[in-house]
Amino acid sequence: MAESPAALTDPEERGQLRRQQILDAAAACFVREGFHGASIARIAKAASMSPGNLYHFFPGKEAMIAALVQQRLDQSLALFAEIEAAVDPLQAMLDRVAVTLEQQTDPDQAALGLEILAEGGRNSAVASIVRAADDAIREHLVRLYHDARKTRGLPGQVAEAAAVGEPEAVTEVLVAIFQGLPARAISHPGLDKARLLPVLRRALASLF
Repeated sequence: MAESPAALTDPEERGQLRRQQILDAAAACFVREGFHGASIARIAKAASMSPGNLYHFFPGKEAMIAALVQQRLDQSLALFAEIEAAVDPLQAMLDRVAVTLEQQTDPDQAALGLEILAEGGRNSAVASIVRAADDAIREHLVRLYHDARKTRGLPGQVAEAAAVGEPEAVTEVLVAIFQGLPARAISHPGLDKARLLPVLRRALASLF
């Protein structure tokens, strides 16, 4: 069981825990009420603190979205680090598809991600946050494309593909597949992930 902020003696640890409590509360409120429906007062209540105390950690809801997006990005970057360090990056990616599929189709995470994207379509500040994270993801996917093909003994084809922009195009398809999974989780909650998994692995392997 996680310690309460009051039980911690280290001010930095206490602050980090309080910050995470706010983010957890904000995520739940955004999922339940939407970005605009979730007021600071409601988020503060869900985090068991006053609005004034909350403002010590975040100046507003956009800052909370930025932190939530950064958390997701950090998880993705950690996964990329594992894949890029593997002897066979493509196989390492395919081995981790099941975990990614579960994360992308988690109902709460799916709803939160779609809410953030929707707000990004209305709010230029949120759009900038989302696009910066997307830039980082695509950069790693392009690198993975090159590394995977070199490992599989296709260096000449890598150069040819790069000349026509194929790595970037493949990356867009990969992102579209994984960003589409949360929408499928909402539209089709009975999605048979056990049957989807081997097909998803074959589709990803074919793109490389």
